[in-house]
Amino acid sequence: MLEQLVTNISNFLWSTPMIIFCVVVGLYFTVRTNFLQIRHVKEMVNLLFKGKSSDEGVSSFQALSLALSGRIGVGNISGTATAIAFGGPGAVFWMWVIAFVGAASAFVESTLAQIYKEKNNGEYRGGPAYYIEKGLGWKWYAVLFSIATLIAMAILMPGVQSNSIAVSIDNAFHIDTTITGLVLVIILALIIFGGIKRIVNVAQFVVPFMALAYILVALYVIVINFSDIPAVFSLIFTSALGADSLFGGIIGSAIAWGVKRGLYASEAGQGTGAHPAAAAEVSHPAKQGLVQAFSIYLDVFLVCTATAFMILFSGAYNTIDESTGEYLVQNITGVEEGPGYTQAAVDSVFPGFGSGFVAIALFFFAFTTIMAYYYIAETNLAYLIKGRFSKIASNVLKIVLLGATFYGAVKEATLAWTLGDIGLGVMVWLNLIAILLLSKPAFIALKDYDLQKKQGLDPTFNSTKLGIKNADFWANGYEIDENKQDEQIS
Repeated sequence: MLEQLVTNISNFLWSTPMIIFCVVVGLYFTVRTNFLQIRHVKEMVNLLFKGKSSDEGVSSFQALSLALSGRIGVGNISGTATAIAFGGPGAVFWMWVIAFVGAASAFVESTLAQIYKEKNNGEYRGGPAYYIEKGLGWKWYAVLFSIATLIAMAILMPGVQSNSIAVSIDNAFHIDTTITGLVLVIILALIIFGGIKRIVNVAQFVVPFMALAYILVALYVIVINFSDIPAVFSLIFTSALGADSLFGGIIGSAIAWGVKRGLYASEAGQGTGAHPAAAAEVSHPAKQGLVQAFSIYLDVFLVCTATAFMILFSGAYNTIDESTGEYLVQNITGVEEGPGYTQAAVDSVFPGFGSGFVAIALFFFAFTTIMAYYYIAETNLAYLIKGRFSKIASNVLKIVLLGATFYGAVKEATLAWTLGDIGLGVMVWLNLIAILLLSKPAFIALKDYDLQKKQGLDPTFNSTKLGIKNADFWANGYEIDENKQDEQIS
């Protein structure tokens, strides 16, 4: 009965209105920013490695790494596989669509996070709760978002990551999920009790290395199946548009699963990426907005697509018609929907290697995601609780998140995913409404950034001159000193 209730809540949150709303908001931002995700690609790449960290904030690259820690997780491996299992190959196309329009949403929310950030106990803090209160003046809504995010990040979503780690390690190495859960909790505790700097330092080394290794394996799978490239792309597009005779009947599922898993993987519009974006030391909010927009491309167009191609090129997948429960395609047997598809795909090319490699990749991807969840949860806790009780609350938060991580590792996968979908769904609804109502300052910041670039300047931001209220951090402009060492354009 409890599981049915949870499923009903998830289905309500992820009903057709949610899908339409996500796409429409992303398209609106795309048009209002004059297709920034196309015209500013070169600038996005240039900004990745510009700027340095300070005592108060982290560098753009470190903020990107922390954001990618949250974005690159089980959604890229398990989520992509699940989308193909229930939406068919066409779901991949809709993941691409939501990533493209979602990049504009990511820009808006991350730019807003920078505009309305503040310094708290010597560190930059910001995110949806901060820009909702300061930009919209809705304290109650900001508190509601913070509470929802705390529940999602600390209780509902860590289990999705730890469950996929435990299942994949059990598949590959036959290690009991209880043991994996305990090891996860111990390692995670050592890191999160070390604070944000330790989390960032781990993320900036682990995430790029593991993502590169994963993509290289995917490229090898594609190369040895080079002749199948036209057929695979044709299958994706025809399935997505209902033109394929086999998958045409589940076009609705293709769209729904593609959007849902695309959002889960990219986190565009969810508000999570806005938290590390606010921590970056930059001279203009649009800089970090552009960097975070590019992180959507890295996440979906590289890592998620790598997973999808490995599965589709190898044929290591099944697709189920949810309305009837019957298989439309059954290429493999005895493999549960999720990371098992990716493991079978790599095993088809590297016999005996695939399961272990994917399990290790999933461990690093999902583990760093849980780290990012903690940082996001802590940021919202800092918003809600200030003063002498903040330290106690922070320690309680750590214990709760560690408990949720262990619980997810030993629970059944379907329940873990459904709980995660609920947490994500609530955050997406709350945040998308907020950034839609509050998008004007982000558009002003982008226009100001573009104008300064045309003048040959390294853009700096002054909220007072631009008429943006309550952006106190930028009220007197950006001052470069020994702690703010953004590299200047020579």
